[in-house]
Amino acid sequence: MSNRTAVQYTLRQSVEFEEVSVGRRAAVLLALFVTGFATFVSVYVTQPLLPQFREIFHASELMVSLTVSAPVIAVALAAPLLGALADSMGRKRVIIAALLGLSIPSVLAATAESLPQLIAWRFLQGLFIPGIITVAMAYISEETPHRMVGSTMATYVTGTVVGGFSGRFIAGICAHHYNWQMAFVFLGIVSLVGCLLTFCFLPRSTKFVRQSSTAASLDSLRSHLHNPQLLATYAIGFNVLFCQVASFTYVNFYLADKPFLLGPAALGAIFTVYLIGAVITPVAGMILDRVGYRRTLMAAVGTIAAGTLLTLIHSLPLIIAGLALSATGVFICQAAASSYVGKAAGKARSSAAGLYVALYYFGGFLGSVIPGFFWGLTGWPGCVALIICMQAAILCIAWKMWRN
Repeated sequence: MSNRTAVQYTLRQSVEFEEVSVGRRAAVLLALFVTGFATFVSVYVTQPLLPQFREIFHASELMVSLTVSAPVIAVALAAPLLGALADSMGRKRVIIAALLGLSIPSVLAATAESLPQLIAWRFLQGLFIPGIITVAMAYISEETPHRMVGSTMATYVTGTVVGGFSGRFIAGICAHHYNWQMAFVFLGIVSLVGCLLTFCFLPRSTKFVRQSSTAASLDSLRSHLHNPQLLATYAIGFNVLFCQVASFTYVNFYLADKPFLLGPAALGAIFTVYLIGAVITPVAGMILDRVGYRRTLMAAVGTIAAGTLLTLIHSLPLIIAGLALSATGVFICQAAASSYVGKAAGKARSSAAGLYVALYYFGGFLGSVIPGFFWGLTGWPGCVALIICMQAAILCIAWKMWRN
């Protein structure tokens, strides 16, 4: 073979390899978006229904908010174990099994005849969610080139954003035109379709290194708990979801009462502000890759604080604008913190992600409960004051512990 022919052959191989790489990346991004969407379409589905549940079940705001906190605390409890198991079992198979498991209690929640039954089904939903979130985070860290981790994670987070909005919006519409049970049936089917699409489009892992045993995976949990950067990231994740759940749970009572008097369909439509996050988050991923984690996080925290304060003004357009700012900041924080987990862990990323998800959702659980006491004492202004204090804590932790 002449030198010229050899060069042409090498160039042709390079082009073919690049085409395969581009095709694989497109499949990964599509599958990760669908995975995030199918997971979060039912996580917070009851938020716009809370005022209605208050009347149907004759329960307090704190009691009906347990329909939000039940899946959240289930995620927090199951995440460390599922993260450790995934380090010894693999990636894609765990994601598919968890998505399939999630769709079943999502549909069966429609059969609940009392508030305790509904809370129980919601708790069961939450047990499957960590098998998706923790493994997806580890998959992204392992399979993505370092310079693209932020933007890839942002694609997954965008899927969770769109899914979270869609679930709340659809629930509000179903409750207004049909009943709340129909929302669970429809969204359970959506999760099942997402499972099938992920199975078809998500490539198998090529860089996954199996832990020698489940015991070795559990040992890695202990090493993660001695990693200062990981501990700081866990605290930031705790804080992020605490504030998000606090805002978007108790604002429903704020807007359902006088002077706004919004119904379930209107409350579901309020979550359209999440779509702004769907636009901003991919941009945030590129900013993460260029500017760095710490600076991006601090800008996002300032956005959350400004938006939360804006909701204190008794004007519905300004409240919606404030919620849009707050949601945008939250999604950027989530993209930054979840990307930083793989960077700080280095190895055994599923178990590191499992701990992150556990603390993240434990924050969400407390975010649905603790503000209830502030609501009972001072109403919405008390909830806002609590959220602002939590944002100040995020700033201190990131400035001290994160490397840019």
